[in-house]
Amino acid sequence: MTNAIEAEGLVKRFGKTTALDGVDLAVPGGKILGMLGPNGAGKTTAVRILATLLRPDAGWARVAGYDVVKQSTQVRSLVGLTGQYASLDEDLSATENLVLLGRLLGLSKPQAKIRAAELLARFELTDAAKRSIKTFSGGMRRRADLAASLVGRPDVLYLDEPTTGLDPHSRNEVWDTVRTLVDDGVTVLLTTQYLDEADQLADLITVVDHGRIIATGRPDELKRHTGGQTLQVRPTLQVDMDATAAILADLTGTKPLRDDDTGLLTAPVADPMLLSAVVRRLDDAGITADELALRLPSLDEVFLSLTGRKSSSDTDAARVPERSNA
Repeated sequence: MTNAIEAEGLVKRFGKTTALDGVDLAVPGGKILGMLGPNGAGKTTAVRILATLLRPDAGWARVAGYDVVKQSTQVRSLVGLTGQYASLDEDLSATENLVLLGRLLGLSKPQAKIRAAELLARFELTDAAKRSIKTFSGGMRRRADLAASLVGRPDVLYLDEPTTGLDPHSRNEVWDTVRTLVDDGVTVLLTTQYLDEADQLADLITVVDHGRIIATGRPDELKRHTGGQTLQVRPTLQVDMDATAAILADLTGTKPLRDDDTGLLTAPVADPMLLSAVVRRLDDAGITADELALRLPSLDEVFLSLTGRKSSSDTDAARVPERSNA
């Protein structure tokens, strides 16, 4: 499969701060790459280089086969960008914003109006088309932002933390939209502070820390990278917590984590066959369980294992004004 995004050895410095330190990327066409990293890891800097908003200090990157530095004009004609913050004019209506962007991208006025109407219908914003953006809810704003990034019919779309600050319903709306775009053949690079978002959407995940790639793979591959599985047991009776914990400690060789509020005990398991042994020991002890299961580590656990820190929003050293369509 041909890669829509390729990068090798990307380096970017801001004074004494190295935001990117030799980043390599490869994103197949029509796929979603989720880029995860702690605060200041370099995710947004990478996106801005790929969108031609920043020049790398070393290394190279190509988008749809075009060099982001030497052929930046061709790259801009093929990509769209939705940044962390709304980039539309608050005082203009949704239609006016999209028509303006269409005109800036070289569409005639009739063509821009047709494209605006198509996108507003696609994002279920037709009824609000004549309202100013400042009257929109958070979810509506993000959908309008996405619509703006698609005016130029990009082959590659960069989504820089697109659901930050949204309620769960609005997040799900944005997720559905992203899935639809990929079904239409668009390649997406998604940076996010929500690990469940990457788990839901990404075909591939790249973990960035201190400007370097420290892990890349499918979500299930990264989960297995952490090692083993996790056994979860929730005794039916609270009074059985101690006895259940003792059984798990004996069989796994580790002290299980205990949550007295939820009644859940968890312990790492190297051999999935251990589950049947746990069932027998609980049965012998006359202990029933409301929950008894093996699961892969969560992406949160993978992230913590790889970086030593929990995920947080990315605020890179560079602060370049966002653009809806690069």
